[in-house]
Amino acid sequence: MNHLQSMRVFVKVAELGSFARTAGTMGISTAVVTRHVADLEERLGTRLLNRTTRSQSLTESGRVYLERVRPILDDLEGVEQMVVARNHEPVGTLRIVAPVVFGLHNFAPVLQSYAERYPNVIPDVTLVDRHVDLVEEGFDVGVLIARQMRSASIVTRRLTTGHMTVCATPAYLQKHGVPTRPEQLQDHPSLSLPSEYGGDERVFTSLDGSGDVRMRPTNAIVANNTEMLRQFALLGMGVAILPSYLIGRDLERGRLVRLLGGYRLPQVEVTIAYPSRHHLPAKVRTFIDHLVEHFSQMSSNVPDEFAGSQDAVSLTAQARRAVADAQAAALDFDEREEEASLPRGTTAAAASRKPSRPTRMTEQASPV
Repeated sequence: MNHLQSMRVFVKVAELGSFARTAGTMGISTAVVTRHVADLEERLGTRLLNRTTRSQSLTESGRVYLERVRPILDDLEGVEQMVVARNHEPVGTLRIVAPVVFGLHNFAPVLQSYAERYPNVIPDVTLVDRHVDLVEEGFDVGVLIARQMRSASIVTRRLTTGHMTVCATPAYLQKHGVPTRPEQLQDHPSLSLPSEYGGDERVFTSLDGSGDVRMRPTNAIVANNTEMLRQFALLGMGVAILPSYLIGRDLERGRLVRLLGGYRLPQVEVTIAYPSRHHLPAKVRTFIDHLVEHFSQMSSNVPDEFAGSQDAVSLTAQARRAVADAQAAALDFDEREEEASLPRGTTAAAASRKPSRPTRMTEQASPV
């Protein structure tokens, strides 16, 4: 019989002083109570209870055993209650793993709102771009892309989709032209991921149903971090293919321009992964639900990635406007600097009218 259960039955018999009352309290028969006590005495090799037809009393060994066993059972019950509470109430350290750039650009607001809702959970976040084995490395939950998942036994759930977007700065496009077909990207310096990250060959699917176009970029810089490629793109060093979750604000604010709107690249699926569905701790279950809620709200507020795609004319016009705006801002700044350096009460316009003759001489001397 179960040794631990026999200990519980013995303690209850000693507390109630009756086999029959113990049977009624524990929901078992009197014969089972008798068997538990007998098995315990046989295991210990000593009598624990003096029994008659009308009463029973503890032997000396029984009193010593009861004194030692009762606190052990109380501690065990406390541990079990604590474990059950942890499974029903979010509490403890939550070990999370995620890709570096995705984590840097998306995790702070998620964790802030989760911590406010569940203050007894301590998120412990690890950001990596390598393969991850959740079970072996002891992570409770991962937010991963397919190439990072090593274990086949984990449970996965789709979280969000990252659209890969061809982009460049308005100034770059003004200077080097706007590619309107995937083949034309070979004429532009490419800011690329390494081949093992899928940066070798790109497959563009035409939205008008005309088929796929495969091309290999002309690499100018290769880096294994998309945030670094984003920085290179913002410096106007070439054309980059970056996930939408990374450059969304850059596109909104005009720092980068989306290219090839008539084509679609393979999407990047971002997945929630966890070791098992069985006995899922409350901290893991609530975090997964919170992630899904957060990203579903984000996706509902983001317009379709390919809605309102621009043609070459509008892209070129946008690039020219952006450059003109930048030049106007620089000129305005220079004029303010000049006025600040003039004597009080003198305007830049008045100062420019003073040396009228030298100005004309300079104009005459300048070659056309």
